[in-house]
Amino acid sequence: MFRKWLILAGLLMAISLIAVGCATVDTTALENQISERDAKIAELEAMVMSMDEPAGSRLQAVQDRGKLICASRNDVPGYGFLDDAGNNVGFDIDLCRAVAAAVLGDANAFEIRLITAAERGPTIQSGEVDLLVRTVTWTTSRDAQWGNYTQTMFYDGQGFLVQKDLGISSSLELKDATVCVTQGTTTELNLQDFSNQNDLNINALTFEDTDAVVAAYQSQQCDAFTNDRSQLAAISSAFENRDAHVILPETISEEPLGPVVPHGDEQWFDVVKTVMAILIYAEAYSVTSDAVPTETTGDTKVDRLFGLEGSFGQETLGLSQTVAQDVISGVGNYGEIYERNLGPGGINLPREGGRNALWADAVCSDCPKGGQIYSAPLR
Repeated sequence: MFRKWLILAGLLMAISLIAVGCATVDTTALENQISERDAKIAELEAMVMSMDEPAGSRLQAVQDRGKLICASRNDVPGYGFLDDAGNNVGFDIDLCRAVAAAVLGDANAFEIRLITAAERGPTIQSGEVDLLVRTVTWTTSRDAQWGNYTQTMFYDGQGFLVQKDLGISSSLELKDATVCVTQGTTTELNLQDFSNQNDLNINALTFEDTDAVVAAYQSQQCDAFTNDRSQLAAISSAFENRDAHVILPETISEEPLGPVVPHGDEQWFDVVKTVMAILIYAEAYSVTSDAVPTETTGDTKVDRLFGLEGSFGQETLGLSQTVAQDVISGVGNYGEIYERNLGPGGINLPREGGRNALWADAVCSDCPKGGQIYSAPLR
């Protein structure tokens, strides 16, 4: 809107200048100036009108393309890695697959664009991908500058991994230590804050990607490795001698993780948020991938979710009435995704009683006893 006013102001100024000049020219010159003015006005009006035209729909672009493009990773077990057959798998990958199932009817109709931590912001800002799902923390500045964060799907916090023979039991004992950390991340900023607040004089040894950080830690170039606690558990689970390392007890930050979409397309933002809600509510309603209802069940909430009775806005979003059937059949509910990637079927991060349990699992309706996995009602 502001740009439109600038253009209109420029238009008026141009007309005024022409009008002033007209007092000193002959009739032929005046006619030429008027003709040029009219052409300029038409050009500027076309520019202003073009700004009123909505941007192309990303949903339609994805459907026309026939695949979803997700920026992610393949270097952290549990979140994004390659299985023995060379397939991209993990918690973040499954969130991408869920969106593909929703908008294309095929959970495998996706492409993973591998990026480093430092490339996350520029990649989603450019709009070259449809979705960023790479253990990316939701912060206020990123929300404003990078893209729209759709839904927190995992609550994490930053910690420290050290070798047991270092002989320390608390991160507050890291005075004058060298700590390996990934460059260009909130992790690096949190480390500096933690050091300053506790007068620890920590020296940060930074690397652009996680593999380099891990290699430096394992070769003892640093005393500790800092990252989200879940990633420390995931990465160290692949160490040859896992028992020689320990995650220190302190959690020094809040790290809400979830998918990000480019700014500028509210429909696409709403679509991805809704897909995340489908995963969460399917678990809350105890519907798993091997028992997706295709006929009414008599449970109004379940029937609405799976497009068998009523609506939760599928037609407005541009999704099929039975979109939840495609998502849960193709990927499973939130609990299934967690189980195979982060739970006992994956890197074995405890969930029960923690922040990544469902809020619906609270033992009472008016007390905060459940986890924090919760979404806007689907109705």
